[in-house]
Amino acid sequence: MANDELQEKLLKKPYYENCPGCMVDEMKERQRGLPITKLLAIWTVVLSAALPISSLFPFLYFMIRDLHIAKREEDINFYAGYVGASYMLGRTLTSMFWGVVADRYGRKPVIFIGIITVVVFNTIFGLSVNYWMAICTRFLLGALNGLLGPVKAYASEIFRHEYQAVALSSISTSWAIGLIIGPALGGFLAQETLHMHPSNCSPTESYDALETALPKDNGKTETKDGRETDSGISLLKNWPLMSSIIVYCIFSLHDMAYSEIFPLWTESPRKFGGLSYSTQSVGEILTITGCGLLVFQLFLYPFVEKMLGPIKIARISGVLSIPLLTSYPYIAMLSGVALSVVLNCASLLKNVLSTSIITGLFILQNNAVEQHQRGAANGIAMTAMSLFKAVGPAAGGAVLSWAQKRQHAAFFPGVQLVFFILNVIEAIGVLMTFKPFLADRSQYESLN
Repeated sequence: MANDELQEKLLKKPYYENCPGCMVDEMKERQRGLPITKLLAIWTVVLSAALPISSLFPFLYFMIRDLHIAKREEDINFYAGYVGASYMLGRTLTSMFWGVVADRYGRKPVIFIGIITVVVFNTIFGLSVNYWMAICTRFLLGALNGLLGPVKAYASEIFRHEYQAVALSSISTSWAIGLIIGPALGGFLAQETLHMHPSNCSPTESYDALETALPKDNGKTETKDGRETDSGISLLKNWPLMSSIIVYCIFSLHDMAYSEIFPLWTESPRKFGGLSYSTQSVGEILTITGCGLLVFQLFLYPFVEKMLGPIKIARISGVLSIPLLTSYPYIAMLSGVALSVVLNCASLLKNVLSTSIITGLFILQNNAVEQHQRGAANGIAMTAMSLFKAVGPAAGGAVLSWAQKRQHAAFFPGVQLVFFILNVIEAIGVLMTFKPFLADRSQYESLN
């Protein structure tokens, strides 16, 4: 009975010989269970992209100090912010370009170039002998590393619908784990996913010598290479896509600023409201956070997503983040074992909430467009998000540096101001997840 159903599905859709996209679609029809090998490949590739973004934060404070660019200790955070921002500035300028390249030539070439870029420019960054060399290498690293958008599109294309939440959550998990593990190089992707149909080629069936296929009249047209397209709908006019990208940008601004502020705050002297932690202590916190986050994303998030859906998860996670961040200045009043336990719990919970929000928005973005538009759509998302993430570290470092100079202010003294500003951004993001701003594609199409 199962074979009859599979044969019937294959008959309903035309498959073109030697078309990578058709091969993947056919593979998905036969797929049973979660393809662990492909999941691990995606996880490793995203990890290689996440490392240069986030792995420098635990030691950035001491790197800037040793480069002797800051004249005062309070100014270290200010200069550190621009090092973090330079990567995102480079990515802002090129993300759309890499998305278009991925749609035109395939996901694999862009992913391969991105991995090579990580190896070369991350090494050069580590050899920086002055502040401006560090800024320039980080900028080039961001400009030439455009793999995150295409790999998100790839993840949504090679997994069956019921496993897409797991696939996209693995990307979010890799991003977070990148904070805590050593340099790694992603594997390779054997199949590309684009549909490339020669004009003189007719549909063929490769399952049990099936020779005919039933065309589907779904209101779409085909290009000369056989690729299905919508009737010219512009991505910029696709409100479900654009609204999810805007909300994604707000939360990305918050998350990048937090990622910059957290290690700088924990490593700052206690006289400035910090915790006087070492890089080793920060690394231990991030290790615990990463392990807990990995367990949550792989085993708990898919079930929560099925019950609540991506939008409700984003709302609930955003609301819970606000009182959690409010407690951070008071956590600094603790010491010893109590400080260690509470800080580890707070860090884990904050990252679980943030990653749940981002994963939900990943799902909304990929569901908002057809396959042939996902590279460009993710390019738009990466361009906009990178712009906001470029602002995040620079603004976060500058605000923290300013806040540490106003320890006795009447209005939100010291680091209280920093976490108050983070909460304002988070609250704006939460409000934007409600109608009429954020639109789900299925609901949007039913209204139109």
